[in-house]
Amino acid sequence: MSVVKSLEFVLPQDAVYLAGSNVDGQVILTLNSTLVDPIVKVELVGRGYVEWSEEVGESRDYSRDVICNNKADYVHKTKTFPVEDNWLSAGSHTFDFHFNLPPRLPSTFTSKLGHVSYFLQASCMGREHVLAKKRTYLLIQGTSDFRRENSSQNPLQVQAEKSLSYSCCSWGSVGLKVQMERDSFTPGDRVEFTTEIHNQTRKCIRTVVIALYAHVQFEGFTPSAERRQRLDSCELLRQEAHTHGPPFAVTKIVSAFTLPPVLSLSGTSGDGGLMSTHYELVVTVHLPWSLASVKAKVPIVITSACGGSAGSPLLGGTVSPRSRDPQS
Repeated sequence: MSVVKSLEFVLPQDAVYLAGSNVDGQVILTLNSTLVDPIVKVELVGRGYVEWSEEVGESRDYSRDVICNNKADYVHKTKTFPVEDNWLSAGSHTFDFHFNLPPRLPSTFTSKLGHVSYFLQASCMGREHVLAKKRTYLLIQGTSDFRRENSSQNPLQVQAEKSLSYSCCSWGSVGLKVQMERDSFTPGDRVEFTTEIHNQTRKCIRTVVIALYAHVQFEGFTPSAERRQRLDSCELLRQEAHTHGPPFAVTKIVSAFTLPPVLSLSGTSGDGGLMSTHYELVVTVHLPWSLASVKAKVPIVITSACGGSAGSPLLGGTVSPRSRDPQS
């Protein structure tokens, strides 16, 4: 029978921590029997990694794939708990810990090409042998010095129009006008905007698709230290509005959605040069009777308040034991 019965974390459930704030919690170690000369510690680790393959020499008679990658370390702190008399009896033992996050951290991020992750790892050792390990991941929201007044606070308006043919010799056009009160938002904000559809055809418009995209440019290096960049896009949110846009009329649609609580900041966000992110709201009207579509693309800025207040996380729920990726 193993000496260690369980090793658990007690943390706020589903909490989002702002860079610069505190991470407070407990490690609960439960033993089946007495443990002599134990070493019980907890680590806070944050790191990022990107990797992709690309073809080189494609303009020559031969080509080959090379791996481009890059990595960054953001934080690594360790707390070793004092043990009175260098032994622990059978039963449960609770250890409190406190970490202060650095003020300049990139947000938690995951994609097929890379990630930025943060985790706590607790371990228990006895006589130089690791008896148990437990890991739990944290959601970190990065911060910036960006101020809302630096962005446009006047109503933002984007227009798009397409001329098209349908029903043999019929011609017309469909125009879009998207209006927003501002272009700067923080994670968790409610985004509201109005879409006007100018339908100058004899056909009805039935569907409007709204999507938020993140365009991420990764930066890596080949084995020979050549700098490379790779652009990747992912859809964060998607809504489909069913409407009845009559012929030769203007239809107005008011839409709203809530941003995710954790987002990478627009531009470079102190992530060690791994990536830069830009966001785009795309409103699409599909025209199946002409095999075409009209798109209006609205750039938006994701920012965050500068600096986290020492104390509680940005968002949090109830306190409960958490453990993932057990290792023994």
